Amino acid sequence: MKSMTGFCGRALFSCLIGLFAATGARAQQELDVIRNWMLYSDAPNSLYHHLAAEAFGYLEKRAATIASLHSLPQWQQRQQWLRQTLGEAVGAFPEKTPLHPRVTSVRQKDDYRVENIIYESQPGLYVTGSLFVPGNLKKGSKAPAILYCSGHSATGYRSPAYQRVILNLVKKGFVVFAFDPIGQGERLEYYDAAAGKSRHKWPSNEHSYPGAQVFITGQTLAMYMIWDGIRAVDFLLTRKEVDPARIGITGRSGGGTQCAYIAAFDDRISVSAPENYITSFTRLYQSIGPQDAEQNFPGGISRGLDMGDLLTVRAPKPCLMITTTRDMFSIQGAEETAGEVSAAYSAYDKKDNFLMVTDDAPHASTKKNREALYTFLRKHLHHPGTVTDEEIQPLSAEELQVTETGQISTSLKGETIYSLNLKAAQAKHAALQAARKQTTTYLPAMLESARKLSGYRTPTTDGAPVFTGRLQKEGYVIEKTFIKGEGDYVIPYLLLKPANTNNKAIIYLHPSGKAADAAAGGKMETLVKQGFTVLAPDMAGTGETGPGAFRGDSYIDSISYNLWFASIQTGRSITGIRAADVTKLAKLLVKTYGVKEVYGFAQKEMAPVMLHAAAFSKEITRIALVSPCVSWFSILSGRIYQPGFIQNAVAGSAGVYDLPDLAASLAPRRLLITGPTDGTGGEQQGGTEDLTFIQTMYSTRQAEDQLRIIPSGPVENLQDALLWWLKD
Repeated sequence: MKSMTGFCGRALFSCLIGLFAATGARAQQELDVIRNWMLYSDAPNSLYHHLAAEAFGYLEKRAATIASLHSLPQWQQRQQWLRQTLGEAVGAFPEKTPLHPRVTSVRQKDDYRVENIIYESQPGLYVTGSLFVPGNLKKGSKAPAILYCSGHSATGYRSPAYQRVILNLVKKGFVVFAFDPIGQGERLEYYDAAAGKSRHKWPSNEHSYPGAQVFITGQTLAMYMIWDGIRAVDFLLTRKEVDPARIGITGRSGGGTQCAYIAAFDDRISVSAPENYITSFTRLYQSIGPQDAEQNFPGGISRGLDMGDLLTVRAPKPCLMITTTRDMFSIQGAEETAGEVSAAYSAYDKKDNFLMVTDDAPHASTKKNREALYTFLRKHLHHPGTVTDEEIQPLSAEELQVTETGQISTSLKGETIYSLNLKAAQAKHAALQAARKQTTTYLPAMLESARKLSGYRTPTTDGAPVFTGRLQKEGYVIEKTFIKGEGDYVIPYLLLKPANTNNKAIIYLHPSGKAADAAAGGKMETLVKQGFTVLAPDMAGTGETGPGAFRGDSYIDSISYNLWFASIQTGRSITGIRAADVTKLAKLLVKTYGVKEVYGFAQKEMAPVMLHAAAFSKEITRIALVSPCVSWFSILSGRIYQPGFIQNAVAGSAGVYDLPDLAASLAPRRLLITGPTDGTGGEQQGGTEDLTFIQTMYSTRQAEDQLRIIPSGPVENLQDALLWWLKD
């Protein structure tokens, strides 16, 4: 090998320094590996298909379990299991604290009154709602009450479509309490006072953006939303007008989700009627894919759960499934789930307590379905009367305004999901810091936990590379090749082979895929001309294998949060899957291409992938990370963070392990970190606990000379660092 003093330092620097700048355009189509391979014409969707296949495997096992249930004792045993498993999946609820309810205004109408209410579901977490009380209630009498859950409307229950159901119910003698879900109505988490609206375009983004932080912390947004509903029932029970033995719940779309969830966890609710939500996970993954944060439980599918379980666990309490044939939620899945749930009710000899009503309509409320709802509630809450759907006059936004400014954030400045989650994250991080002090035992245990949480599976060595073409370049060749990945997909990669090899290889990960830095005169060419074999893959979901057609309802800054949720439901992580593929490539370089030593090089969002692969595989002997996010805790610490970091995060990792732990475990292997950033994408300054811990562990293992952490700064420092990392 040439001496490093003749390493063309300036040439190397001028090419590699671009790693710290914006990514260039993709290389030309000649670098495509699987173009014109019809078998892989759907490769851009391969990551989604792989995650769906994982889900289908668990769901098939669940279906076999359900098919084996024939007697009431078997169904009751299933219900007992469901109560425990649903509790584990959603997470522990907080303790009940004083609601401190207060009426902020009262609106008197001809035949009902509206009380605008604020209560605290947790200390400082304010919930806004409106209580609708029939005007014909006799003094001392008690009426049945309905908890109404709103769907994904920016205005919450104030939407005219939701008011139609609410006001019809109150005109029929029901007390109705409608409340704002998190991120909707007067509870916007990211309200921009200057613009007068959320900084997020859709309510689903208001859920998923903080919901992702909650997942990393090991909790669920569903827990917060269910708890709001449970405390809403607590509020109803304080009202003298309400009969505690006759409480029902309904809601449409996202409100159907809340309705099913809250009813599954609160036995005080006698009757439930979720609308435009229930289908099955099989049909959901086959069609529109998993939805926003509150509709997903970490490991929910891998635990053996499906949507029908939310209804089955309540049997034989009365339940009405309200559906439409052209709903975005598959009607086929709804019918199949209804058949499953009906079997549980039949075992109780209470088949009439479960009904499904369907109208030929899109994702919408219809007269037929509304009247079926009124009929069902009247029957099972023992409140006879007319079931005709009446025309109503919606109340104005002013009449239903609860807070002084119309937003909790500017009126009361209480807690948010972010602020509550930050407290939980800080407590877990403190425990992690304490564990790090046990230097002799901590790292081995941490690595085992990281394997499990990330869903990393040691890759097999089966499958031979498939060669699809070669490009002759000056002093090297580019071979276009692919190999089977972890599942039923392939990993396309470019193999840049020098004319004079030094028998060392670099696995080069770029967030945009293999071709991003492969153009003539580019960064990879600089490396290969110095004798390194360079393997640049398209990690699943990038390059020729992504990002695919699936975006979901939470597509934030061009990042599909829903794709990440799909991995979480099966107890996997996208990072764990990609890391196993990197490990497979490292083994391939040694076994098939005769390389003696493998280095790992990753930029920005791909840094966690390389860290996991290197931590779990000894084949990668030195690692360089360019502009990495230093820790997931830094993502949790900021109210505003970079969405690009989410897909390669690991749910439940807070308090168990973090990226600095993986980096520290690499000692004494050579590690270079340049331009580290925090969760906002801003530069991480030296001396922080994340970087200090890495330095401490390298020092403990007497490997200080094998670690360099270089902030963005003078070009000479960056140049020297890159040269140091590559030299013998």
